Amino acid sequence: MSILDWILVITGAVLAINYLLVRRNLKYQSQWPGPAAVPLIGCYYLYFNKKPEDVMDFIFTLSRKYGTMFRVWVGTRLALFCTNTPDTETVLSSQKLIRKSELYKFLVPWLGNGLLLSTDQKWFNKRKIITPAFHFKILEQFIEVFDRQSGILVQKLKPEASGKLVNVYPYVTLCALDVICETAMGTPINAQTDVDSKYVRAVTELSYLLTTRFVKVWQRSDFLFNLSPDRKRQDKVIKVLHDFTTNIIQKRRKELMDHGDSGISGDDSIGSKKKMAFLDVLLQASVDGKPLTDKEIQEEVDTFMFEGHDTTTIAIAFTLLLLARHPEVQEKVYKEVTEIIGTDLSIPATYRNLQDMKYLEMVIKESLRLYPPVPIIGRKFTEKTTIGGNVIPEDSNFNLGIIVMHRDPKLFDDPEKFDPERFSPERTMEQSSPYAYIPFSAGPRNCIGQKFAMLELKSTLSKVIRNYRLTEAGPEPQLIIQLTLKPKDGLKIAFVPRA
Repeated sequence: MSILDWILVITGAVLAINYLLVRRNLKYQSQWPGPAAVPLIGCYYLYFNKKPEDVMDFIFTLSRKYGTMFRVWVGTRLALFCTNTPDTETVLSSQKLIRKSELYKFLVPWLGNGLLLSTDQKWFNKRKIITPAFHFKILEQFIEVFDRQSGILVQKLKPEASGKLVNVYPYVTLCALDVICETAMGTPINAQTDVDSKYVRAVTELSYLLTTRFVKVWQRSDFLFNLSPDRKRQDKVIKVLHDFTTNIIQKRRKELMDHGDSGISGDDSIGSKKKMAFLDVLLQASVDGKPLTDKEIQEEVDTFMFEGHDTTTIAIAFTLLLLARHPEVQEKVYKEVTEIIGTDLSIPATYRNLQDMKYLEMVIKESLRLYPPVPIIGRKFTEKTTIGGNVIPEDSNFNLGIIVMHRDPKLFDDPEKFDPERFSPERTMEQSSPYAYIPFSAGPRNCIGQKFAMLELKSTLSKVIRNYRLTEAGPEPQLIIQLTLKPKDGLKIAFVPRA
């Protein structure tokens, strides 16, 4: 056979294999516009030569070109990208369409079958168990932790308060990590003060490895990733994280067995009532009369750690950036906070104080609109589904572009403008749909910790603004979209002491 014959044979084989893999879905693809696909690799060619910071513009470009519902082929699988509110509402409000998409599979080795990744009855059981952990009485106990850790953040920022631009992202990250560890596990890890913390270094390295898998398309294949040295590194750091949480779980369980409820909720050595950590709620929970195993509890604690520190870091850092850019908004926040708490910096903010910070809440909501910490969420359809009159085949991935909707001029007037007043009680009613603004998702799988997050954001931001005047913002950061929204090179602001 000649070379030409071999080329024809190979081409025919590739086309035949591709047809066998995609034939079930070919009849559906004409329902939506989208880029042309190449046999076997689908639309992966669109990502060639794309840097991580190019992905945001790429997604917006596709949305402008193909509209509010378009399709792409990810290899031989059909994936839809939605940015319209009716179809978003249909999917998010469904009690059946709750399975997370394959975007989340990279987290399984760390988080296992916790609340974020579980589905069906197992997810319903977990949600029911965990909901009491976010009762306002428990949240109220965490205010002291928020205040103390944000106080450490303020002290750590002090040497940088010279009016020169500084990257605040690492400082905020460590503060958020301290908060989430103490509230989730009842154990301080002193991330802000212990620079050699093994746990902190493991979280940082795992975040880097997960980022790499998003950036390097070939590493999205489990087979190829398992052949890379990154797989061994991942196993090593996950063992550190799992050993840490397992050790704490076993210690707390022993306390509970030795002392009963008083081991958790009684008075501590200095006479004040012990706080009930998220872990303590899980230790006292049961399913069908059986307590949760250490493994089940570890998955939930690790999930809370992942979801709680990364997203709040993003929200706090971007809000500080926006306040630095808009001094008139910053001064309104400062005025509100000092009217509620006073000018004495030693006075901590109470639960009631934080609830009363209505303007700061509007600022945070507008920040979350422009920079939603989770910019895209995904579902995987396990059965044929009809949405908007179109049939979506089984095994399809359905992605919701939150960040695109939040900047859609049809949903928000002048969407690129930072305008906290759009969340005033009068103007909130102007929103065309409750599904136009969903920084915490919506429906049955909405963020279970959104009240916790809002209290932490208010506490940390108000503490920083009481102590420092933000004088300058650095350039608009290049944004990287992974599971969360990240600034490529951090976030730079300048600040000086107010006193």
